[in-house]
Amino acid sequence: MEQRQTILIIDDTPINIRVLSELLSDEYKVIFATNGQDCLAMARSERPDLILLDVMMPGMDGYEVCRRLKAEATTRDIPVIFVTALVSEADEARGLKAGAIDYITKPISPIIVKMRIRNHLELKRHRDLLADMAAIDGLTGIPNRRRFDEVLHMEWHRAQRTGKPLSLLMIDIDHFKRYNDSYGHLQGDDCLRDVARAFAELVHRGGDFVARYGGEEFVCVLAETDAQGAQIVAERLLAAVSDLNIPHETSPVAPRVTVSIGYCTASSVSGHSWEQLIDCADRNLYRAKQAGRNRVHICNLENCTLSCYETEQTV
Repeated sequence: MEQRQTILIIDDTPINIRVLSELLSDEYKVIFATNGQDCLAMARSERPDLILLDVMMPGMDGYEVCRRLKAEATTRDIPVIFVTALVSEADEARGLKAGAIDYITKPISPIIVKMRIRNHLELKRHRDLLADMAAIDGLTGIPNRRRFDEVLHMEWHRAQRTGKPLSLLMIDIDHFKRYNDSYGHLQGDDCLRDVARAFAELVHRGGDFVARYGGEEFVCVLAETDAQGAQIVAERLLAAVSDLNIPHETSPVAPRVTVSIGYCTASSVSGHSWEQLIDCADRNLYRAKQAGRNRVHICNLENCTLSCYETEQTV
């Protein structure tokens, strides 16, 4: 069953939200906010397919909200339609100049509103399809580094809003250069595809995400996952690669392909940055390699610079 597209309604008048929600909720997932700041936060974390935005709101008006949405990388591609009681040509021109794709005046015509929204969402669907194709790694068929950056930013903003933990795993195939030297680059490509497929089959919970980071490195984002939950996923990934039983006779670690994993968990992202999360996970990957590879090394972001602890998994 195809997932319903999401529409974010922003209006400070509850009755206006109710009217639009009742009009659209049979076809779309509808979420809402009543002020500009909440709109920006929800747009970052929920990444709706379309935003219906009022102009006249206390504090930050709709024009300013639209400008800020279009100024941020994580929200600039979300189409915005103004739904407002301001009917002058100058108001409409100002809205379109701010970055909106359409301008609908109140009182609304339900049939016209539904048709316009349907048309804009269909265009959005086609744009997303092209963007998805550009975000796929050509060799392995899983998301690429560019898509990882987008997802991490999105999940970081979501964690800021919800206060839930966020974990990041960085994974490296052990002694992959030796593998290429021994078996050739074509077989090395097959190895990368097999490992990517094993990861994709294992990481499929909603909110979990795996991508090729570059070369023989992979990365996994685990939303709303604490250190204990991330440890379980890391050990499963470690075992999944071992279970592939891909021969690697020149590896000093094991006679088969193995991986090393470093991960970091932010129990709360408040006071930190997503760059720090990546750096912590990357340093833990380095420690896993230094400790002998084919193992997991973990640390919480809150005490990453103070103390880290290591868990080994023998497979």
